[in-house]
Amino acid sequence: MRRAVLVLALGLLARAGQASGRERPRPRLTRASARQLHVTQGTVNAGPDGRLTVEESKVRAVLPGLDATAAELRFKYLGPTRVQKTLASGELRQQLGLKLRARDGCNVVYVMWRIRPQAGLVVSVKSNPTAHTSADCGNRGYTRVRADQEAPVPELVPGTSHTLHAAWEGQALHVHVDGALAWKGTLPPEAFGFEGPVGLRTDNGRFELELLLQQR
Repeated sequence: MRRAVLVLALGLLARAGQASGRERPRPRLTRASARQLHVTQGTVNAGPDGRLTVEESKVRAVLPGLDATAAELRFKYLGPTRVQKTLASGELRQQLGLKLRARDGCNVVYVMWRIRPQAGLVVSVKSNPTAHTSADCGNRGYTRVRADQEAPVPELVPGTSHTLHAAWEGQALHVHVDGALAWKGTLPPEAFGFEGPVGLRTDNGRFELELLLQQR
């Protein structure tokens, strides 16, 4: 009897060791500093702990020269900005998100977490092959990318902290919110008509945040 118990125990230990050996290591993410950011609109400030702070109505920034396969925003939502500014479309929206393949203001893939007027996660491609500045393209060239799989995201409440993570391989894009899969889909061909670094975007929201990326 004791021999049978011993054999069973050894078998369970062996299986546990095999399972542990199959576990994929968590990807290493590198935190970007304020001095690495190229801010194209608004201001991004550095806090004493290395986190970034955003207080202005519109902020756009990228990490030039860094080739990545994943990007992540870890942030604390502090509430709306004192001054609210409309988008080029005339809509008043609060949001933050990641910029992927960001060649310029007219050619970029967005993964945006909308706060107001309606909470949700939106992936879109802005493609304007012959334009390069916002003055050239305005709000033209947007295509919303439909998900193959998606889940609701939490409503952002001032004082709460969250994580937005996007990873891509080829045309496949996976977005996780607070560690759970929130969006999975395929980027359209126009997303590959340009290339560029990752970055961040905020509209009408105040945040403390960290921008991290997984380099190739």
